[in-house]
Amino acid sequence: MSEFERYQGTSDYIASDDLTQAVNVAIALSRPLLLRGEPGTGKTLLSRSIASALGMRIVEWSVKSTTRAQVGLYTYDAVQRLYDSRFDDKDVSNIEQYIRLGPLGEAFEADKQVVLLIDEIDKADIEFPNDLLAELDQMRFTIYETGRIVEAKHRPIVIITSNAEKELPDAFLRRCVFHFIRFPTRELMTDIVRVHYPDIQPNLLAQALTRFYELRDMDELRKKPSTSELIDWILALRRAGISAEVLETELPFLGALIKTEADVERVTQPRRGWRG
Repeated sequence: MSEFERYQGTSDYIASDDLTQAVNVAIALSRPLLLRGEPGTGKTLLSRSIASALGMRIVEWSVKSTTRAQVGLYTYDAVQRLYDSRFDDKDVSNIEQYIRLGPLGEAFEADKQVVLLIDEIDKADIEFPNDLLAELDQMRFTIYETGRIVEAKHRPIVIITSNAEKELPDAFLRRCVFHFIRFPTRELMTDIVRVHYPDIQPNLLAQALTRFYELRDMDELRKKPSTSELIDWILALRRAGISAEVLETELPFLGALIKTEADVERVTQPRRGWRG
């Protein structure tokens, strides 16, 4: 892989050294990069950063619990074809006009290399990853209704994210480069926040991070605040003119950080001395 193809992060996405290394290894090996980590650690945003850094278009496929692998390849609108057959002005013999490529098909047929994001793959059925093995390996598939073979003109850079809601099949894991995004250290988080708010007052940033990591250190919290929630919270603090001194005894706009009633009650217990 030549030097100019290497991913090194972007001005709006601070990537750790081990993460950039994982990205570049996946690109060099032409294998999907499987990212795991708790929600809010920047897994989805990474693919957009890669596309921006390498000057590529991004094709995104957001997986849901009802998503089938076939939809990522193509869909055949048989209902529309049946409807059109009722009228003489429609040539329904051309089945191709009723075929719509899905995200994988779109990425394969792109004239230039693209970044393909398969987001939250573990939301789908356990067989979903296995159903994509051949296509991701061979970078081709057949449209059975027409016999047309869709083959990648340029192998896309494939980024797959998982929130570890369920285990993925071993056969699928073997075909991926795996990376677990650890939650940012305070030092890295400082850099991340400054990307969003370059003019933030140092004392406000320091106090906000202190309170944030104190919350994350509470083992009893069911859902710990994430990076994205910290960014939103700091924005609320700044717009309200909250000072660093206030944060020493209060946790204003707690709902931006804590998202369940039980966790709010745990945080605001009198013994902690914090007021929401």
